[in-house]
Order: sequence, then C-alpha cells, then structure tokens
Amino acid sequence: MFPLSALVFLVAGIATVTKASSSSCIGTISSLNDVSSAIKCTTVNINAFTVPAGKTFELQLLAGTTVNVLGEIQFGNKSWAGPLFEVKGSNITFNGNNQKWDGGGPFYWDGKGTNGGTTKPRPMMHILMSGTLNNVQVVNTPAHAFSVANSGPLTISGVTVDDSQGNQPNSKSSGLAAGHNTDGFDVSGSNLLIENSTVINQDDCLAIGRGTNITFSNNYCKGGHGISVGSISSNVVVSNIDISGNNVVNSAYSFRIKTDKSATNSAVKDVTYNANTATNCTQYGVLITQSYPTDLGTPGNGVTISNINFNPGTTSLTGTNSAYMVAVNCGTGSCTGTWDWSGLETIGGKAGSITNNKVITGFTQ
Repeated sequence: MFPLSALVFLVAGIATVTKASSSSCIGTISSLNDVSSAIKCTTVNINAFTVPAGKTFELQLLAGTTVNVLGEIQFGNKSWAGPLFEVKGSNITFNGNNQKWDGGGPFYWDGKGTNGGTTKPRPMMHILMSGTLNNVQVVNTPAHAFSVANSGPLTISGVTVDDSQGNQPNSKSSGLAAGHNTDGFDVSGSNLLIENSTVINQDDCLAIGRGTNITFSNNYCKGGHGISVGSISSNVVVSNIDISGNNVVNSAYSFRIKTDKSATNSAVKDVTYNANTATNCTQYGVLITQSYPTDLGTPGNGVTISNINFNPGTTSLTGTNSAYMVAVNCGTGSCTGTWDWSGLETIGGKAGSITNNKVITGFTQ
C-alpha cells in the first residue's frame, strides 16, 4: 500500500510514486533559527520562546498557511526602531490561542511615547496578511500595538491589548502615566473587520489613517483616547467606515475625527456610528476637528468630511462635568453632505462649540 503522503499515478499500467509537496509539512518554531525552514510549510506551530533584543520575528508565509501559537512569546529589551513582529501572506489562518505576547513595555515607558526619550520599537505587531487573525493576547507594548495594512480581506477577532501597567507613573515619567502613544489598532488597509476585541491603553483604541470598507464592532476600549478616524494627512481617503456596538469606558475622547490642519487633497466620507456606548468621557464625547494636532484651533480646509451619521440604533455618551459632549471644528466649506445625528444621545458634561458646520440634523445640544 502506498503511504497517504504520496501521489500515485498509473502510466501504461506501471505505478509511479511522487512525494507530496513539501508545503504539506508541519513547521515548528522554537527560536528565530527555525523560521526559515518552518515557513516552507502550510502549517506552522509556534512554541514559547524569547525573541532576541533588536530582532524582528518575521513570518513571510505561503498562501493558505495556518499558524498555531502554542506558547508565550517574549521580546528582549533594546532601544531600536522595530517592529517586534511582522506577518505577511494571503489567506492566512492565525490562531493565537490566547497565548501572551509580551513587549516588555516597562523597560521603554517614560511618559513620552514616540515623542522622545527612549527609542521604542513600533509597531509591536505589524499585520500585512489577509485571512483571519484570532485570539491574540498582547501585553505591555513599547508604543503602538497593532499596525494593520492588510493585503486583502482580513478579520481580526478576540484580540486583547492590555497596557494597563502603563497607567501608573514610573521613575522616568515625571509623575505622568508611564505608557504613552500605545495605540491599539492603527489601520491603513481596506476590507477589514475588527470585532470582539479589548484594548486597555493610553492612546487611541482605533485610529484609521486611510482605507475603505472598515468595520469596528463589538469591541471594548478602556482608558486612552477612544475610537478615531485620523489623524488624516495629505493625499489619503477614508471611506465606508462602520463603528457599531462598541463600549468606550474612561477615555479622554469617545469618538473623534481628526484631520491635520495642513493636510490637502484628502477625504473622509461615509462614516456611520450605530449603537455604541461611551461612559465617563473626560474631555470630548464627539470631536470632529480640522485643526489637529490642536482640538479646537484654527481649522484647515484641505480635507473634505462628508456623510457622518449616527444611526437610530442609539449611540449614548455620558461625560464628566468638565467634558464637552459634542464639538465640531470644520474648515470653511469642507464639511458637506448628510450628517443625520438623530441616533446620538448625550448625558452630562457641557455643550461644545460647532464651527462652520450647517449640515448636522436631528441633534441639538
């Protein structure tokens, strides 16, 4: 009997045996030395190990590969640019199995994030694949956690980013929270779904810099700066964005669209919020500003913002007494289209200013 791993052909009555393609093997990674051989297989198992400081754990996978993470991954500590981990490939199934990826944040955290001080490798997780990425648990990111620039349709589900240790000051942070610029998901891809995930951090839970057909649904964001579109720079488009069913807790901002004051030739269009809840917002509930990096400075008008809607599946915001519940700061003529905000409800806080926007309907402060 021929083994199942062989291909059997009958040629002129003679049996010919050809070995199956090597890609059907199972590759095992227990150190970086194993990567080059493991990625020749379409099943890759990752065991627990420590990635040496200053090295990227990089996977350039065959199409259709399944990755199974079977143990905790730690990264050695060194001031360098990063990234710490990078995965590429099409139609990949990445099973994190809730194993921990530890970026060693306390070594880097100094309250300055990417604005100075210790050089922090970023992102921690560079996602350049299509397919599915599930149940990955990331803790103590040096700076940005996930940077997603997917090569095709991608679903991210059941991910945890936990930088809660960075909420406390340390000896380097001058009394400030030690973690800073710890973005959860920075997105510059299209045809992306991020769902059922948790981010506890000190910056944006989600920040969309470019892309189309992006859904962010049923996620939990605690601390940080909530759910953002932007900041938007020049020559980019963000469109067809669905923000639904998310819970934002104890964040400085809840929902924000921010375009750079100097940006030109860009557009943000067709952003829909539906059935979200935000509680204990401390600065702004909804902030739409074209004066970034300031919240309510003199706005630019090089980015068109159009069709920003809060659907009747009510998005409810609760703020502290000092929080501005809604503030809109548009450049002259740059906020257009349909802005139906009949699905937005605010409780507490105080009214913010609305500048150069005459298209909001269904909502009054």
